[in-house]
Amino acid sequence: MPVTLDRARIAQLIEEQTALLNERTTKSKAMYAHASEHLSGGVASSYQGRDPWPIYIESGAGDRITDVDGNEYFDFHNGFGSMVQGHAHPAIGDAIQKRYPLGTHFAAATEDVIDVADELARRWGIPKWRFTNSGSESTMDAIRIARAYTGRDTVMKIFGSYHGHHDTVMVSIGVEYDKIGDRENLASLPYGAGIPQAVVDMTIAVPFNDAGAMERRIERLDAEGRKPACVIMEAAMMNLGVVLPEPGYLEAVREITRRHGIVLIFDEVKTGLAIAAGGATEKFGVTPDMVTLAKVLGGGMPSGAIGGTEEVMSVVEDHSVYQVGTYNGNPLSMAAAKASLLEVLTPEAYVRLGELNDRIVAGCQAVIDKYDLAGYAIGIGSKGCVTFSTEKIVDYETFKNAQDVELCDLAWLWNMNHGIFMTPGREEEWTLSVVHSDESVDAYIAAFDALAAALTS
Repeated sequence: MPVTLDRARIAQLIEEQTALLNERTTKSKAMYAHASEHLSGGVASSYQGRDPWPIYIESGAGDRITDVDGNEYFDFHNGFGSMVQGHAHPAIGDAIQKRYPLGTHFAAATEDVIDVADELARRWGIPKWRFTNSGSESTMDAIRIARAYTGRDTVMKIFGSYHGHHDTVMVSIGVEYDKIGDRENLASLPYGAGIPQAVVDMTIAVPFNDAGAMERRIERLDAEGRKPACVIMEAAMMNLGVVLPEPGYLEAVREITRRHGIVLIFDEVKTGLAIAAGGATEKFGVTPDMVTLAKVLGGGMPSGAIGGTEEVMSVVEDHSVYQVGTYNGNPLSMAAAKASLLEVLTPEAYVRLGELNDRIVAGCQAVIDKYDLAGYAIGIGSKGCVTFSTEKIVDYETFKNAQDVELCDLAWLWNMNHGIFMTPGREEEWTLSVVHSDESVDAYIAAFDALAAALTS
């Protein structure tokens, strides 16, 4: 039986750790004051913000980063999961350095674009590819292609999943539990202001790990004349910590979408190249009609990709769909991606990532068991997390119902004050890199052990 934690003790630790982090980041405070004059909110993206001020980073090398106050951290944030290669990897730096004097932008194809497409086709077993500059662009274009191919408008997604910041998918992500509705008819709710209600109504959410609920919703939509053009989903949810598909779930989704003539899109922006050489598609052995990539692909440079079958991508090749972008396939990004794919993210690298993740998951689980905490450690490839929950998280409903929010907040603060740079937010996870070491993983486990001891003392 898990120990009952003293909520007053958690609140006390949060207050102490917040004060400590603020004391350690006074230069970030000053930089925030300056930044806020002309940079809205003092940051380039809302996800970079923090109350009372964001942490500004000065540099990174290998598995470590340093903030503007000189605090050094082992980096388990890794650019929201982008830097599986580690910071300033010499192979990627060399590729960019060689490319730069040859020209950095033409808005025209270069040979590296072909080489990257060839390698992605080999890894995913999906024949046709196009490039973008971000995950949001990738999912936006993939949905447009699916709509053109099917001639339908409705989009189906998983409740709680994040697929980028364009209107169609900024629906039913993070909302209060009592507003989500019946799991057979989950609500379509905007994620923030500025999203037209007409767009919200065209996006339908269903629960993860429940193929039956998905098919029943498809059948009701079909009866209304609103059969979905596509189902866009993460094969393993990466926006509720880490939630793996239950046995048989992905196979059932593949069969349902195929039978109903619905394009199945695996959003692999977070899993692609991060959990296996061929992402979740390889890891789980289920091949979608389309896949979207970004984050890890560029090795620190902005880039994204869309892969699809010959049939689905035919609407791009016959010019029905204009899949465009001035910086698509940018030479610097493609040089970095090619070096990353061929020189850094090798078979040996994935073996090492697996070893490191096994080590950190086992170490964290040992801490949970040692202190009788409510929760569990879970990981796959370079990704993982400690889920503070009284039950196994399988979908958004169980996540909102069972996760310990205050403990998640405290864990982030504790890590930051103990040399572990972590992704903020209760929904996030760690990302390892190929240059992480046993030392860095052990430092993470030691910080968690110290937190558990402080909680139960």
